[in-house]
Amino acid sequence: MLDVQPAHLHTQYMTSAVAEVEGRVLIVSNRLPVTVQESGGGVEVVPSAGGLASGLRGYYQSASAMWIGWPGPLSPGAARAGRRSLEDTLSSHNLRLVDLDQRDVEGYYDGFSNAVIWPLFHYLLDRMPLRSQNWDAYRRVNQRFADAVVDEMRPGDVVWVHDYHLMLVPGLVRERRPDARIGFFLHIPFPSPEVFRILPWRRELLMGVLGADLAGFHTPSYVRHFATAVRAQCGLDTAPDRVRVDGRTVRLGHFPMGPDVEQFQRLTRAPGVQEETARIREESRGRFLFLGVDRLDYTKGIPRRLIAFERLLQRDPSLRDKVRLIQLAVPSREGVREYASFRKQVEELVGRINGAVGTLDSVPIHYLHRAITPEQLTALYCAADAMLVTPLRDGMNLVAKEYIAARADEDGVLLLSEFAGAAEELGEAVIINPYDENGMADSMAHAMAMGQAERTARMRALRRRVLTHPVGDWAHRFLAAVTEAADSRGGPQPLTDPNEIEGLMRRVTSAARVVLVLDYDGTLVGLREMPELAMPDAGLLGLLTVLSTTCDVHLASGRPHEVIDGWFGNLPIGLWAEHGLWHRPAPGEPWKKRAEVPTDWMPAIRARMEEFVARAPGARLEEKSASLAWHYRLVDPATGEAQAAALKRALEQLVAGRVIEVIEGHKVIEVRQAAVDKGSVVREIVARAPEGSLVVAIGDDRTDEDMFAALPPGGVAIRVGAGDSAAPYRLDSPTAVRALLGALT
Repeated sequence: MLDVQPAHLHTQYMTSAVAEVEGRVLIVSNRLPVTVQESGGGVEVVPSAGGLASGLRGYYQSASAMWIGWPGPLSPGAARAGRRSLEDTLSSHNLRLVDLDQRDVEGYYDGFSNAVIWPLFHYLLDRMPLRSQNWDAYRRVNQRFADAVVDEMRPGDVVWVHDYHLMLVPGLVRERRPDARIGFFLHIPFPSPEVFRILPWRRELLMGVLGADLAGFHTPSYVRHFATAVRAQCGLDTAPDRVRVDGRTVRLGHFPMGPDVEQFQRLTRAPGVQEETARIREESRGRFLFLGVDRLDYTKGIPRRLIAFERLLQRDPSLRDKVRLIQLAVPSREGVREYASFRKQVEELVGRINGAVGTLDSVPIHYLHRAITPEQLTALYCAADAMLVTPLRDGMNLVAKEYIAARADEDGVLLLSEFAGAAEELGEAVIINPYDENGMADSMAHAMAMGQAERTARMRALRRRVLTHPVGDWAHRFLAAVTEAADSRGGPQPLTDPNEIEGLMRRVTSAARVVLVLDYDGTLVGLREMPELAMPDAGLLGLLTVLSTTCDVHLASGRPHEVIDGWFGNLPIGLWAEHGLWHRPAPGEPWKKRAEVPTDWMPAIRARMEEFVARAPGARLEEKSASLAWHYRLVDPATGEAQAAALKRALEQLVAGRVIEVIEGHKVIEVRQAAVDKGSVVREIVARAPEGSLVVAIGDDRTDEDMFAALPPGGVAIRVGAGDSAAPYRLDSPTAVRALLGALT
């Protein structure tokens, strides 16, 4: 919502949703919903007006909530009052301070959030700096917010993180509190994947957001963009409304924010507002009034709007005394040089247009650069014949919905940019392209000529939609969805809880003998674009060697036995290659084939796979002694997934009725002998193990589920990374696996 002058505290949003959230709601945003002022040697807080502050006021004013954020720059008097006085005053309003100094503001807020993320997410790439050295500041301040959240959290709390300033916070909180219930909402657009991929830190931002149980956006298109970016940049499995990451399901959803309906209904009935509305109309002397209300920001399309208005008057000079544009530009980021330059551009454009198309009796553009009260804003909405909402890109744009909420007379025309999120809901508005000045001028002329019946029909339909979805309803729906998502996130239990780790270590140390069965790719080393690059490092070789002195260590991989022998042949561990088809018991002993596998099926399968190598640029075919694998790790994610699904269907038809099977791993489709898998490896190892041995199996994909299923009673299965699994435990990465194995030494 547009910023207006502070309003008085009130509790009209104490809805039933507050009581329905188990525990407290911890609201986390860059700014607290207050302004701090000096008062009698101490400090006082004055509530800010705005869609977010209004919609969540009932939560943070209740005893079961806390709002965490920065209070903004302090006046010298407020600063002198001292931190303790400030913290006590904020705490009495259920607010918690996060300190930001001038260096933080310049780096995290101005230098990265608003200089890099803001223009990129609004598709204004020419506004991005050629170089940004502020990523470290953004990460550092996000960590500070996450620390404040963790320090404040109690069991059962719901953490609700807001907007682009804090995209890393959900992931940082999740690292320390795996059991936390976390929601994230983005109030600006999420750009198309092709635009988003420009950002060097794209993966870090995505994984930060995916720390949440629910990621919310204003529109379905933003949800699609986010899911596609996650699939492309993180290689994770996505569906239209969810992502699987680290063994959890992260829900995705669109939650269009509504206006402060109750406030506008109250204000439109207020005598002072009605008097001001009448005064504005009387002063206009029958002119058709267009209204623009925006923060003075380059994303709002103000210059193009002004030029379109000029075109309207140039085409038909007779309109110059019959129409007026009131443009309210609320000050924004005035300390930033680029915004000061933009203000100068707008004001020069207003002056030029007024000089070119004004008359002795009329100045066509009335330009106001200041904040106004909610009463004054409502009077402007009620007086305007048409509302111009023409951003170049906008997450939602509540001004459009506020205009509708204020029009109790069911009159007025809304001209709305197709690039505002609100356009996906408000189809009865006159939809315009803000880059087409001539088209905007045509739409303005259409609004002026529109008959009363059409105006009423459009506005009545818009009001039915907007009035039934106020901002309090938005908050209620989102928090209910966070709770549902957290309660159903599923997946193996992460091995991050100290009690779980301690319990596992006790089982290991008390066992007569420990038998480790370890997968390689994705378990001991990270997955690489080219499998040949995933060679073991000296640290891993040393770790396996040390483990072999106290444990029976077995490496079970899908790789060819020649590769496994070259990398691990000298280690005193058991080696199993091609999912157990080949076995080498100890150094110096020959590799043995555990089963005679027919290969007469391979030519037909190979030919089919080669067809799909040609269809998917970046795909490759790997041939082993008794299996074929089609890798698509280097293929465009959307293309790779589509072609993998098609190949799997084609192969399943070819293998029908034969003793071979099609299996799907991480970015690979493999065809192999059905009787040979890692489950048979575990069964053979268990049969030879000393009585009382504890068997621990660790793996990361579908082929390792065979290991988990074959474990004896009491065995330990650990899944690495995301995905459904029969394993009761999960580790996030190969780094975590190595740390656990290091502890076992």
